[in-house]
Amino acid sequence: MKLIRLFYVLYKIKLLSPKGLYHLFKSIFTCGINLMALLHFAEKKFTHKIALVDDIETLTYKQLLEQSTMLARSLVEVTQLRPGMKVGVLCRNHASLVKTIFAVSRVGADIYLLNTEISKQQFDDFTERHHFNLVIYDHGLSPIVQNYSNQKILSYHSDLPAISNSLLVKENQAILPRTSTGKLVLQTSGTTGLSKDAAHKPSLFQYLNPFVAFIKRLRILNYRNAYIATPIFHGYGIAVLLLFIPLGRKVVITNGFNAKHACNLIQRYQIEVVTVVPLMLQKMLQMNAEYLMSLKCIASGGARLPSKLVKETFQRLGPVLYNLYGTSETGLNFIATPQDLIYSATTIGKKIAGLKISILDENKEEVSPGTIGQLCIKSDWSIRKHAWIETGDAGYQDENGYYFLGGRIDEMVVSGGENVYPIEIEQVLIKHPQIHDVAVIGVYDDLFGQRLKAFVVPETNEVLTEEEVIAWLRPRVARFQLPKMIKIVENLPYTPLGKLDKKQLSR
Repeated sequence: MKLIRLFYVLYKIKLLSPKGLYHLFKSIFTCGINLMALLHFAEKKFTHKIALVDDIETLTYKQLLEQSTMLARSLVEVTQLRPGMKVGVLCRNHASLVKTIFAVSRVGADIYLLNTEISKQQFDDFTERHHFNLVIYDHGLSPIVQNYSNQKILSYHSDLPAISNSLLVKENQAILPRTSTGKLVLQTSGTTGLSKDAAHKPSLFQYLNPFVAFIKRLRILNYRNAYIATPIFHGYGIAVLLLFIPLGRKVVITNGFNAKHACNLIQRYQIEVVTVVPLMLQKMLQMNAEYLMSLKCIASGGARLPSKLVKETFQRLGPVLYNLYGTSETGLNFIATPQDLIYSATTIGKKIAGLKISILDENKEEVSPGTIGQLCIKSDWSIRKHAWIETGDAGYQDENGYYFLGGRIDEMVVSGGENVYPIEIEQVLIKHPQIHDVAVIGVYDDLFGQRLKAFVVPETNEVLTEEEVIAWLRPRVARFQLPKMIKIVENLPYTPLGKLDKKQLSR
């Protein structure tokens, strides 16, 4: 029944003709169920179309498949990589990273995508836990891996063995049997703290619902190309890459994000779809909004989408902004379309088909609509199928079925016995016409236990005082929600992934 449903859905969204069905069976028969099967299938349909553009090269689907297959054979022959082994990948966005992902999956080994902002100590701790059989890394990140004693290979090099030259092996005759053993392992946190593994196993069946939701709600079949501005090592980046490849679209990537370069890329290639975190979009609008006019779909995710940014995007580019919510452990869960964001600029939209969600209070009891609790999710495409996963995110559902985030559960402040979520006050403050950015945290208070402290960034050339902000805020929030202190600052700390780093504010 699952197989019939898969083919029926793919046929209905015009992705699978009888000929396409034949190519799909052939790809699975040749490769097994792994990421290379997606590329193999795409190559049969889109052979000479451009698949990938980066800062160095442009590859057709045929070239990308051939080079990824050659690399897989080289990894088997030169490094003795085998199914079930572990490969750590420390690379920024470029073609060698994409080839590595497909090649390692084809061999059947597990791929661990590591945050390129990781510190040397964090990398050492990570490798001590996982005992990688092989590490693939960028030359610019060499200081991080210098103590690693097992096999390691550069992503790019003109003389030394590297992914870019298929390890300098001219004859790659290694046999690649079908395999379905490899996993894609993401990290659930950034560069601070002890990260946890989120291991995903490629499956045509489990990921059908998010795949279809992404295509239909974002109208992906209407567009010719996409620029993945977000890091591929992040769950959001790799997911979009693997969604676009079987659709035969041109994917543009670049080694690191720079707002000016990003605007130039979008204008040069007339990009229609771009994946961003909100901070990237904000910087591009400030840099050169005129160069963004070709965009028909801006997929924002990975961090809270400010309501002011929604309004500015709609005013300058039209109704092209989408807000996506997911986690490394649970995958894609919610999509807010432009129409949803018109309904409410702060919504994450409605859940996608096949997702089960429960919103629980601190006693693990289901809350009523409109009440904030922890989002708990169950789906076929999460890392623990058929099990409830606590996201650590607070949120609520309104009476019309739209979902909203309320910040992180561990950010909740108990002030004088009242539960306060800082994001609630942030969403009010950001509506102030003279405030550009804002963050609210909890601080210790002798009388109330905890109180709120707000950090406010004024708009350019605007002058604000603490007294003015408090006076404006007082009639708009409850008394227990009023911050004890307002601090006017020039900017707020963000991680390289564009997430607000409140830990720095707490120091």
